[in-house]
Amino acid sequence: MSEYQVSTLQNGLRVITATLPASQAVSVNLFVGVGSRCEPAHLNGITHFLEHMVFKGTEKRPSAIHIAQEIEGAGGTLNAYTNKEFTCYWNIVPFDRFPTAIDVAADMLLHSKLEQEEIERECPVVQQELKRNHDNPAAWAARLIGQAVYGPQPPGWDVGGTIELVATWNRSHFIEHIREWYKPGNIVLAVAGNVTHEQVLARAEPLFAEMQPGPIPPVEPYNPAITGPRVLIDTRPIDQCTLYLGLPIFGRNDPDRYALRILNDVLGAGMSSRLFLEVRERRGLAYSVSSGYGYLSDAGVFTISAGVNRDRLIETIQVCLAEAEKLIEQPVPPEELRKARDHNIGRFRLSLETAYAIGQRNGELLLTRDRVETIEEVVCAINAVTADDIQRVARRIFDRSRLHAAVVGPSLDAAEIEAALS
Repeated sequence: MSEYQVSTLQNGLRVITATLPASQAVSVNLFVGVGSRCEPAHLNGITHFLEHMVFKGTEKRPSAIHIAQEIEGAGGTLNAYTNKEFTCYWNIVPFDRFPTAIDVAADMLLHSKLEQEEIERECPVVQQELKRNHDNPAAWAARLIGQAVYGPQPPGWDVGGTIELVATWNRSHFIEHIREWYKPGNIVLAVAGNVTHEQVLARAEPLFAEMQPGPIPPVEPYNPAITGPRVLIDTRPIDQCTLYLGLPIFGRNDPDRYALRILNDVLGAGMSSRLFLEVRERRGLAYSVSSGYGYLSDAGVFTISAGVNRDRLIETIQVCLAEAEKLIEQPVPPEELRKARDHNIGRFRLSLETAYAIGQRNGELLLTRDRVETIEEVVCAINAVTADDIQRVARRIFDRSRLHAAVVGPSLDAAEIEAALS
């Protein structure tokens, strides 16, 4: 039996299932292809605000507590998240409560009341979430590096918008946003757990039949010529600096994505990585240091991050960049490459241990890539990465002229940081 099955409902909504007969759970995940980069400037953050509002009640379940009790009363969990390109509403329940789980998910998505009174009540809650992100130095530095690399265009905007903007919307803005983006052709229902494809289709067909197909608006392409400041700082009277170094990279479908996985593993994923060994173990510069990356359809950002004392900030930047550039200059030795591949494959396999994780992976990949690579396809592609591949991708992305830095911490000097980047 294949790892998953896919069907398309008559109106264009896609359904992907993974049957896990030994599981005690079922995970229901609704992915909608709209995020903050799909919004016009005056509505930046409305996708995220709408994600909050969908939990506030339907005709059938009139309030947030009615929705929550149906899932939590079964021992389950429900939540949602928004990013730059999609929104996901999900719940997990014991497998025998699957009919309730899919009914609640569809009801929330299709029949949310969006009452003006609830919008006004939720607005301060959304504002508090934005303030909390601002008050967290690590979260804020991560936000700033995206702004620096992508610049003043939709990929660089905050997913949540601004405190001022979210207070300007009323019910009609939300209704119009749903009308524009919540089309069946822009939605994937991903279910994983102890349930069959046929059982899912039998429930999904009547629940989503009322959705009418229609065109999905185009998304403005990323423009690599637009960037933000080379250095973004936020000086605060706190004890430590949170540092992010960032570079623009390719989009999620690029053939080099597997080589980047292993490059990242070698450089900054885990306690065996070069950054950890050099920055923390050998030099004692920082408690935490790592590298990572995030993709959009047509762009991405590669980052190196660290938490470091102010007096070691510049040295840490220099050491991190030197470690990155070694990947250009010298091929990764065979034994280190083997360990990085094994580590990456092991983490990948272990990340797919739950019904939730499998449902999330399947739904996101079907929505964003139109197909789901099997687990063994991914393992083969990772195993095929060579030292030459890593060196080539390092040359492709590690370009100091395109490098940005974002720092939150005490007594910062942008000119000093900029000099360290050069």
